Amino acid sequence: MLFLALDQSTSATKALLFDRAGDVVDRESREHRQLYPRPGWVEHDAAEIWANTRATLQELLRRHAARREEIAGLSLTNQRETVVVFDRASGEPLAPAIVWQCRRGEELCAAHRAAGAEPLVRARTGLSLDPYFSASKLQWLVRNRPDLRTRLADGSALVGTIDAYLVHRLTRGEVFATDATNASRTLLFDIARLRWDDELCGLFEVPVRALPEVRACSAAFGATTLDGLLPRALPICGVMGDSQASLFAQRCFTPGSAKVTFGTGSSLLLNLGPRPRLTGNGVLTALAWTHAGAPTYAFEGIVISSASTLTWLRDQLGLAEDVPALERLAAGVEDSGGVHLVPAFTGLGLPHWRPNARAAITGLSPHSDRRHVARAAFESIAFQVADALDALRAEAGTPVGSIHADGGPTASAFLMQLAADLTQAELRVARHPEASPLGAMLAGQLGQGFIRSIAEIAALPQDEIVYRPALPAARAAARRAAWDAAVRQVLAGSPGS
Repeated sequence: MLFLALDQSTSATKALLFDRAGDVVDRESREHRQLYPRPGWVEHDAAEIWANTRATLQELLRRHAARREEIAGLSLTNQRETVVVFDRASGEPLAPAIVWQCRRGEELCAAHRAAGAEPLVRARTGLSLDPYFSASKLQWLVRNRPDLRTRLADGSALVGTIDAYLVHRLTRGEVFATDATNASRTLLFDIARLRWDDELCGLFEVPVRALPEVRACSAAFGATTLDGLLPRALPICGVMGDSQASLFAQRCFTPGSAKVTFGTGSSLLLNLGPRPRLTGNGVLTALAWTHAGAPTYAFEGIVISSASTLTWLRDQLGLAEDVPALERLAAGVEDSGGVHLVPAFTGLGLPHWRPNARAAITGLSPHSDRRHVARAAFESIAFQVADALDALRAEAGTPVGSIHADGGPTASAFLMQLAADLTQAELRVARHPEASPLGAMLAGQLGQGFIRSIAEIAALPQDEIVYRPALPAARAAARRAAWDAAVRQVLAGSPGS
């Protein structure tokens, strides 16, 4: 028996074929363009994402044509806060998808804060009133595109995160639904009552009728034949936002267990159990998953610019031809020589939540060369994860001495050791870095009855590489203090400081 999983991330669309044990049989991937029409704006072409979805699935199925009858289901995981408005009848996008990194909603969020809306948003959603999340992006669209406002109001246009858009297209419009984890990232969803919130939808001018039905992560989401490519309709079962899906795949089922996903940005999640806890220090309260009518919650820490910092050095500065070459540069020096790269390209996340912060390289001297800048970029990822983990530790009241890790950048032993050293935590890195599609696939098996319980998933073996801190705690603390000084320097020079 085989299972398909679709992983639609910030940078690419991947189709994976799993066996029942969760091992990857084969994979296919297509990158899509990153569009930057203005400073601080980030967009994707949703039509390109749909074309890549079809292409990756079709190519994978072509290579395994003899085993198509063995495929039992298709699961889906996706970049979370990115939103797209599309035509109800055709599924065609009516505007570029606005990406989670996009900051065009800053002024709207500032206005809502000034009007006293932040406590309401926090209490209902567990999240910060920040343009990182979907609602202000949608409000910007309805205010700047009167045609879309009209069509969303009359029901001829729909709006959803990428999962809802792809499910609608995969089912030829028969299903318009999202899962609770993706809905919870919009600032429009009440995470305690598990439903769209009329008051928040009114605040952000989003018609409830334009939003998808919300289903459990392990629920059925219709079926697809991939435009006749499959001999029979394939059930779509198991849909989760990428960070929550990786928490699920890492078997973080008990309160206090935690994981970090390294990617374009990084997300840390710490399981809270069946009851949400709200905080006031920038730590987010996330809906981890829902199954059989029961929610599980988590604390979340977000790093906005993680591996994207390395891509920026490669593409924008031309510092090296690829990321492995950057790593070789970084490993060529024992330390950064006092250089720090604070990658606030689209603001800073936990513990600062400063959307107006801007990136800077500090501490340059005549001694500095590109090796020090490259090392500072790798260290910035580890420093930010350490900052976020400290905030989660403090809020949860637990030491969190071990944390699971996944994501493409975990293939770098250099980066993983930096992270272990600077967090002073044991990193348990999954040998299979693509935990998000694995988590969605396991949720799909649970929903289809091939797995009977979450306890059965917890009992499955895990193959991990363990990285332990090799840097003495005092030296780690000194490096953290120097990083903190660089961040304070950046924040002091940011607009509105």
